[in-house]
Amino acid sequence: MLSGSAIVRVSVLLVAAGLLAALTQFLWLQGPGDSSAEVPAVSAPPQERASEPEPPRPAPVPPEVTARAAQPAPAPGEPARPPVPNAEPVPAPLPTPAPDPTEQAEERAEPRAVTLVDLNTATVAQLNGLKGGGNIGRAIIQKRPYTSVDQLLSKRVLSRTTYERIKDQVTVQ
Repeated sequence: MLSGSAIVRVSVLLVAAGLLAALTQFLWLQGPGDSSAEVPAVSAPPQERASEPEPPRPAPVPPEVTARAAQPAPAPGEPARPPVPNAEPVPAPLPTPAPDPTEQAEERAEPRAVTLVDLNTATVAQLNGLKGGGNIGRAIIQKRPYTSVDQLLSKRVLSRTTYERIKDQVTVQ
């Protein structure tokens, strides 16, 4: 149960949170650059306001767009124009890094020789490590021995799609 001083503290915190929320909402709705706070509090009578519609405000344009619009791109064969004063510079594109020679060699190299896993002697971890196989080690071990790789299908150990993915990685000796 809360004592009297704890209730007072909680009440003060709630009031402070409410005031902070109201202040945040007021500042959020007003926004930066809103000139409504600078307008005098004197307003015209209701009949005058109804007869004079307020002109629509243009949408704000980001500075990057105005800087690009102020300096059009030169036509092919035309010399570059000097930059427009007081315009924000448009950032240059980042340079593309030079390709790594080792990566180029790996791309051109023949596919690496795959170490074949023997179905009759491999461990569960080795069989589960086959690319595209998933957790197939326990199922393969339960149906041992094998005389050929095709027996993974004939003994109904693997589905055809899984078999197609791992058949080049396994052997029977």
